[in-house]
Amino acid sequence: MRVGDLLIETPVILAPMAAVTDLPFRTVAEELGVGFTITEFLSAHALAVGDKKTAGKMTASLDGRRFGVQIFGREEGPMGEAARMAVAIGASLVDINMGCPAKRVVAGECGSALMREPAMAARLVKVVVDAVPANIPVTVKHRAGWNQDNLNAPEFACALVDAGAKMITVHGRTRTQGFSGKSDNAIIKRVRDAVPAHIPVVGNGDVVDIEGYLRMRAETGCDAVMIGRGALGNPWLFERLREITAGRPDPGPPSLASRLEVFRKHVALIERLKSGPRTLHEVRKACAWYARGLYGCNALRLAVWETKDLAGARVLVEEFFARLIDRQDRLGLPPEGERRSMDGEDAAADEAA
Repeated sequence: MRVGDLLIETPVILAPMAAVTDLPFRTVAEELGVGFTITEFLSAHALAVGDKKTAGKMTASLDGRRFGVQIFGREEGPMGEAARMAVAIGASLVDINMGCPAKRVVAGECGSALMREPAMAARLVKVVVDAVPANIPVTVKHRAGWNQDNLNAPEFACALVDAGAKMITVHGRTRTQGFSGKSDNAIIKRVRDAVPAHIPVVGNGDVVDIEGYLRMRAETGCDAVMIGRGALGNPWLFERLREITAGRPDPGPPSLASRLEVFRKHVALIERLKSGPRTLHEVRKACAWYARGLYGCNALRLAVWETKDLAGARVLVEEFFARLIDRQDRLGLPPEGERRSMDGEDAAADEAA
């Protein structure tokens, strides 16, 4: 898939997820085959006024890998400044969030609130386009519409493309749905049919496995799929999709040993790239993600959240996987037999858009 001059070989993008897609998470996804990653969404106003906490989340991918930065806001000056900051750290793409349903974002007339103001939304796209070099594509992520009575995604997307957007990502829920109900592939198809063929349309919403990816591509005709919560503790989904989309055999789900190995890598990245009191919090989240769906995961999660240090959390996870591997060997279970199907418990993590 080509977005302006940017080539994304594997048509799978990691969704920007607030408090999730930090640099360690993105690095794991990149190393396991995702086509492209984008930072968690960042306030343009906060960036423009020099907020250190927000600026600290605008991180370039490691080892020169291409990445995007997602910003949100409605003030023209800060939006342009935030876009220039993204380019300054090496971003290959600037994405504008026009889909976040969070009350605090909508109250500021940002995120999905902009779907009620298409003229304003288009003006913001043009501001960002004018702020960055011509070779840096500006893209937008938005929802199906404000509510079921206002499913204006096709018209909205076309207005943004006319203003200079080079890619559109559509989450198939309305703002009033939040993260409830089901994502609607039909509205994504309507956007793909409405937007000029040379502009990529990316589908987003409820894709947590191979079958969901294939279904979204077939039902919508979208050029790529953006995956959020389906990657939590399961970055191997990207590896499998990379192989499948390249016409190679599906390598299948990972073994327990592979899960443990990548957990170790993820935690090592957190310890290397993070600092301060939240480091333990981030490791606790990783513990829960990599154990989710496995036998005894709830007991592990509770134990990890009670531990007081990183070493204690690591020991708990090592012992957890050692028990599972022993159990698997004794009972002759297949590698994927220990993992239960994903439920909707993390729906709210499927990006703040």
